[in-house]
Amino acid sequence: MNTTKTHEILQSPAFKKLVKNRWNISLTFTFLMLFVYIGFLLVVAYQKDTLKMPVGDSLNLAIIVGIGIIIFSWLITGVYVYWANNYYDAAVKEIKKDLF
Repeated sequence: MNTTKTHEILQSPAFKKLVKNRWNISLTFTFLMLFVYIGFLLVVAYQKDTLKMPVGDSLNLAIIVGIGIIIFSWLITGVYVYWANNYYDAAVKEIKKDLF
């Protein structure tokens, strides 16, 4: 691929929109995950008694919240993979088809 074709791809509106969408999705999911993790750490630091609350005979709230964070991270990863497979990859194929 020559530099002219590369420059044409990088300057195309479709490519710029694709990059902008990817950054928006990535940053949104990153900030959501950081919010959840930092929120958990703040609760651990300042509200330890809240997490000590028993839930059932041999379970406390901290374990439930920890499992919830793990499940949330799986879900958010799944949403990103779904978006990437169904929208991002399709947009990349369209750009390739239009420019090559």
